Amino acid sequence: MSAEKLSISLESDLVASVRAAASEQGVSVSTWLADAAQALIRQRRLREALDTLASEEGELDPTEIDRLIAGARRTSRVVSGAEGAA
Repeated sequence: MSAEKLSISLESDLVASVRAAASEQGVSVSTWLADAAQALIRQRRLREALDTLASEEGELDPTEIDRLIAGARRTSRVVSGAEGAA
């Protein structure tokens, strides 16, 4: 996988928090931010999937939602670029 350089601007306090979190995990800021972005993408896709399921099957029971989320966490991965195109 190739990497692309990205320039972003963040509030100073947030930069300090990101640097501290990356340091605590022993990873670079780039790796920490990439992991955070992937987690948000997974959350969004899971929410979309749960919303679709609820619209097809009706309101979901909280126990069923917990079971579906646990299963998704075990098997999810973020796919982007041409591989992820539908």
